[in-house]
Amino acid sequence: MRLEVNLNGSSVDFEADPTTTLLDWLRSRGLTGTKEGCGIGVCGACTVLAGGRPVSACLTLIGTLDGETLLTVEGVAETDPALIDAFVECEAMQCGICTPGQVMAAAAAKRAGVGAAADVDSEIREWLDGNLCRCTGYETIIAAVRTYLER
Repeated sequence: MRLEVNLNGSSVDFEADPTTTLLDWLRSRGLTGTKEGCGIGVCGACTVLAGGRPVSACLTLIGTLDGETLLTVEGVAETDPALIDAFVECEAMQCGICTPGQVMAAAAAKRAGVGAAADVDSEIREWLDGNLCRCTGYETIIAAVRTYLER
């Protein structure tokens, strides 16, 4: 199947089996920042933005994304380094498996205008829901996202 997507700001025209997962397609293009944590769409490690909304790349089929705008953690690192800086500054990562998904959830939250409410930490928790971390206890991740949203 012939497809075209905007990937991290660049138009990509390609041939692909429409049943290939977005995760496998990204990795075949050398974009290895998106991680596979569980493979069944419950951990959030493989989160990518498709049309500005978070999707599980391990479940999303590339054939459903023709014409979409895709943003990966590599794209965020290039276009929004303040987000990556906030994670580093707040020491919001340990093993790193969940970090790309957490970063992408934060990017989606900012694009949705999160941060204007009085209880911003509650809003952040809602956006991070579904992104599992077994190392940090979440407080440093929430601090990183809050720091990012305040900038």
